[in-house]
Amino acid sequence: MAFDGLSEKLSAAFKKLRGKGRLSEADVKEAMREIRLALLEADVSFKVVKQFVSQVTEKAVGTDVLEALSPAQQIIKIVNQELTDLMGGSAAKLEIASKPPTVVMMVGLQGAGKTTNGAKLAGLMKKQNGKRPLLAACDIYRPAAIQQLEVVGRQLDIPVFQMGQSNPVDIAKAAVEHARKHGNDMVFLDTAGRLHVDEELMDELRGIKTTVEPTEILLVVDAMIGQDAVNAAKAFDDALDIDGVLLTKLDGDARGGAALSIKAVTGKPIKFVGVGEKLDQIEVFHPDRMASRILGMGDMLSLIEKAEQNFDQKKALELQEKLRKNKFTLTDFYDQMKQLKNMGSLSDIAGMLPGVKASDLEGASMDEKLLQRMEAIILSMTPAEREDPKLLNSSRKKRIAAGSGTQVVDINRLLKQFDMLQAMTKQFSGGKLPKNLRRMMGKKGRGMPGMGGMPF
Repeated sequence: MAFDGLSEKLSAAFKKLRGKGRLSEADVKEAMREIRLALLEADVSFKVVKQFVSQVTEKAVGTDVLEALSPAQQIIKIVNQELTDLMGGSAAKLEIASKPPTVVMMVGLQGAGKTTNGAKLAGLMKKQNGKRPLLAACDIYRPAAIQQLEVVGRQLDIPVFQMGQSNPVDIAKAAVEHARKHGNDMVFLDTAGRLHVDEELMDELRGIKTTVEPTEILLVVDAMIGQDAVNAAKAFDDALDIDGVLLTKLDGDARGGAALSIKAVTGKPIKFVGVGEKLDQIEVFHPDRMASRILGMGDMLSLIEKAEQNFDQKKALELQEKLRKNKFTLTDFYDQMKQLKNMGSLSDIAGMLPGVKASDLEGASMDEKLLQRMEAIILSMTPAEREDPKLLNSSRKKRIAAGSGTQVVDINRLLKQFDMLQAMTKQFSGGKLPKNLRRMMGKKGRGMPGMGGMPF
């Protein structure tokens, strides 16, 4: 995650404070010096850092903190609140037009990821809000831009409007009219970018804005370019009066300064963040949750939401009943592995857990090839064999190995893993869960509260 380096440095600064019973003003100033250096190294704007440290210091040297029983915790609380305020305070929603279609104009420099992330956002609105989006290809300059939009449109099952190499202003106007006639309640305009901000680009974008009067102008910014992202945001805001920012590549090896500086410099909120290459890896930006993650306090709300989106409630209830009756099958085993895989990499999940550093699990993920082998093996079995693996004698295993392109040893390994899992679930069936696990999973041991009954 982008803030790993910053999180480690802030944790080190707070650790020094925790070792002291009472804090002096000198202790606070020393901690603020380390926080200032950590923020500057994260590529946060110097002006923003100066103001942030000044505000935290002013509150931290107050008598309430210096005389508190746990002053270090008080300072962490102040830093948490100031970080939240710095990034916008609360999540900013996408404005929806009172009379459809809602027109969202995606702008930004070339290479920021407008085409892919505009499609991702359309997919998010379709999946979570039940919208019927239309993607409009208004970038007529970049080679294969239209084809790229059509490819991601097909993958997300979202229609794409294009008029080839026509005037971008005419394309945008025709796309909105097409949406009205065909019942699309949202239009995402994929506009052209340049390698740098220039007047020709801005004139074209101003022309589109004047003609279609978009409901929202979203600037797509690459988090990896650090302070340049803030400069680009200011230039686009001055020219177009943007409504918000979509920050991409926040999962990359970035220092994260852009996320902490953009709102303070432009006054415009970060509304969405791209957190991976897959077309479903886009999230609403929550400043309070991000501040919590930066300070190593985790982000359980986002983890719960991610689980709810990826775990089928009906299947979870059916599985719960099977576990209770100790009827866990190979089909269920495969379903659970697939759903866990959909939640993303282990390092992403770890970053949402309090006290766990995502960097400790950097690069850890489900083994794609292993999962593919498991899928091939399980799908090569008959329904009866999946329900009762004891039927699998030597000849059946050879048949399954031939059908799945694997070896008998792979089948034996899978069956051994399944037997171990079955033995574990047998211990927990009938409600006989250890007390600490029962507390974790809720009063009746039916899964973590709010996680759609997700089984352990």
